[in-house]
Amino acid sequence: MSKIAAIIGRFLIALIFVISGASKLMDVASTETMIVAAGLPGGLAIPVGLFELLAGLCLAAGFMVRLVSLLLIGFVAATILFFHNRFTDPMQQIMALKNVAIIGGLCLAFAHSQMWSHYYAITRERRGELEARNAEERIRDAEMRAARAEARADAIADERAAPTYVETTPHTVGDDYGRPGLTGRRRWFDW
Repeated sequence: MSKIAAIIGRFLIALIFVISGASKLMDVASTETMIVAAGLPGGLAIPVGLFELLAGLCLAAGFMVRLVSLLLIGFVAATILFFHNRFTDPMQQIMALKNVAIIGGLCLAFAHSQMWSHYYAITRERRGELEARNAEERIRDAEMRAARAEARADAIADERAAPTYVETTPHTVGDDYGRPGLTGRRRWFDW
């Protein structure tokens, strides 16, 4: 559930940058005027608009989230520094706080991205351990089957070597009084 929430949050933060970048690219002239009014050199409207648009799309898609988050954190901090630095003006103060909140969200995207890559590493490691244990169990089972087969083969070989029956020869058996008796097999009580 937390992964779904992280994806939704990352998508919503990315939406800010996608819309802002697209609007800068749609109205390059007013963006250029705003950038020059802040004391920055001209010609930055298209690169800034492309950066915001592409970084937002990468963030929404989950592509290189950690790198994109760091770049956007720097970008938003520069925006506070150059455009929303008059903290006595209530509107600029609100805009600066909004950007601080965006930086917080980007930090969470950065951290959560790290957490999931760590989770995936743990999962891969655990999967490897389970596969190794299963392989050991298969080897042990194969050894047990081989030992049983060897024991069966030894038993069959022993049965062939040992007589399976005892030959008896006719002999004279006397009775209890020492008199000659009948010729026949020996009985267990005649021994």
